[in-house]
Amino acid sequence: MDELPLHKIAISGPTLASIIQRFSTSPGAVDGLLFGHVTYVTPSTLSDDSASESSTLVATITGFLCSGTINSFYDSTGAVQLHSLCRLLSDPVLNHHPSLIGWFSCRRKTHLRPSMREFAVTASLSSLTQFAFPVRNAPGCTNFNPCLFLLLASPLADQSIHTHEYRAYQFRRVTESFDPKSMDIVNLGPAFRGHYGSFSPNAPFPSLACNFRNSAMNEDQDERILNQMKKVSKDQKELDTCADGFDIGRLNRLVGSDATNYTSGLEDLYEKMLVKIENLARQVESSSAKVLEQENHNRRLRYKILKSAVPE
Repeated sequence: MDELPLHKIAISGPTLASIIQRFSTSPGAVDGLLFGHVTYVTPSTLSDDSASESSTLVATITGFLCSGTINSFYDSTGAVQLHSLCRLLSDPVLNHHPSLIGWFSCRRKTHLRPSMREFAVTASLSSLTQFAFPVRNAPGCTNFNPCLFLLLASPLADQSIHTHEYRAYQFRRVTESFDPKSMDIVNLGPAFRGHYGSFSPNAPFPSLACNFRNSAMNEDQDERILNQMKKVSKDQKELDTCADGFDIGRLNRLVGSDATNYTSGLEDLYEKMLVKIENLARQVESSSAKVLEQENHNRRLRYKILKSAVPE
């Protein structure tokens, strides 16, 4: 059975940045596996005509596993080796990402188009029906095979600004071809409110003690409560350095089942951080301009000294 056609592919900004960082710090080309889920998304509109609403199929990449090399789970002909693939999938880091959705390849100074080997690997991987997983919110029992391919490449020529290019594809088994798909970089903010439920944190906030009741049972318990209150006060001072006015009590409400009711608080924290980052960027820009001006001044002075030192 042919894979259902995807409308687009979504990936969080930190996940994409982590893949690029692993690629940038590696000595050569690397590959790896992609994990996530596929969901039928029904857009929320204010139209009275319910027939105008059409569901779209979105693949969400929530995690990855980088092998640090190439040919990590396939041979030179592009055929997937099940024992190597199962060995990678047995990594304990993958507890949060059980569904294999595809794979990625990172190459240095090459054109941004899939190679014949990458085509063969994707075709072989998508044919493994034992790794198929159910589509969320799908009418009936619908499964999706791991058929996504993410290609990253660095520029052919050296550049002063280090950049990477990337493209995402879905392999269609009926036509035996790559179908290019658009990629949404999911970040925090009102425009991405619909994606809040698509990602689960790997390192959630620790539980913070916010409410304390004074007990007169004994002096040791009173002293323990006082030490806890001092610790909370110290944590609040450290938190104030990052976000003014965002107290620990509000932060505690963002953890747990009631977190969805306080997304506006997280957006306020995000906006404050953006303002601080913008102010810091302006200060860096101003200081860089002053450094450049001083370097030009020093260059002119050295030129004058060298000119005066040369005999006429």
